[in-house]
Amino acid sequence: MIKVEHLTKCYGDFMAVEDLSFEIDEGHVYGFLGPNGAGKSTTMNIMTGCLSATEGKVTIGGCDIFEQPQQAKRMVGYLPEQPPLYMNETPVEYLRFVGSAKGLKGKELKEQVEMVIQKTKIEDVKNRLISALSKGYKQRVGIAQALIGNPNVIILDEPTVGLDPIQIIEIRDLIRQLGQDHTVILSSHILSEVQAICEKVLIISKGKLAAFDAPENLEKLLLSQNGVSFMTEAGQEEVEEIMAKMEQVTDWSSKVQEDGTVRVSARMKSGDLRGFCRQIFFAFAAKERAVLEMTSKRANLEDVFIELTEDTAAGSAAVENETESKAENKEVSES
Repeated sequence: MIKVEHLTKCYGDFMAVEDLSFEIDEGHVYGFLGPNGAGKSTTMNIMTGCLSATEGKVTIGGCDIFEQPQQAKRMVGYLPEQPPLYMNETPVEYLRFVGSAKGLKGKELKEQVEMVIQKTKIEDVKNRLISALSKGYKQRVGIAQALIGNPNVIILDEPTVGLDPIQIIEIRDLIRQLGQDHTVILSSHILSEVQAICEKVLIISKGKLAAFDAPENLEKLLLSQNGVSFMTEAGQEEVEEIMAKMEQVTDWSSKVQEDGTVRVSARMKSGDLRGFCRQIFFAFAAKERAVLEMTSKRANLEDVFIELTEDTAAGSAAVENETESKAENKEVSES
């Protein structure tokens, strides 16, 4: 559905996106992750036709976003991080305007507006001024405008920002439903949200593709992060003897507590975390030494994200945001 080939974007001497290539299939929910300054926003703006590229190609449904912008943009619904709302209009008026701008007329326009209002659950506020709405409802109106025209691709940048817990659950359910009929690309800093909703996750770092796979497959990259922390009444020498015989252990450390017990932290190289816990328990039981408490930690998407992006320069976010804003203003004025 979407094909990005060797995409590069430079702001003067700063390279925000460097030779980025990936392909997104139809009818799935994708997570799009990257730390501030990684080039995520730049990539999304290029994919939606809001920003030009220095080099590379982006096609949506076979249409080149640069050579066939009108055809390509008809297939995309986009919610930026700051929803493009007209505060002096009501949601109904605003959505009618958006629909008209997308070429909808008459009965089709009316049906589309009614459908997106119902889907985003803004019926109760549809005739109020947008300026008077809460941030959560403004976000919903932003999502509604992205759905107008029934686009093949829906790109949502931080869609749950400002929503209360109940609204977040509702929007997550909506995104899952949209994924059944549309290709949905979800950008979020809430990694648990991406893990719960998305079938595949794309991570970029310093303008380059760092990973692209299902969340569960990405977690397998960090099996060494799986570990166990436990406290035992065994002495330090006994702990060393027992732990030395455990083949699954990659590394471990221990510390004697004030009450004489020993706190042990161990990492494993096997994916069977439960089996590892059992091995520890019975190894100490065989020596008649009790394990007084035990907690386990399994690598998750947050661990993967940190591992793949921890070297991203902290200052690059400000550089990208500032240069991107200047570039967008220049392109708008030139057009």
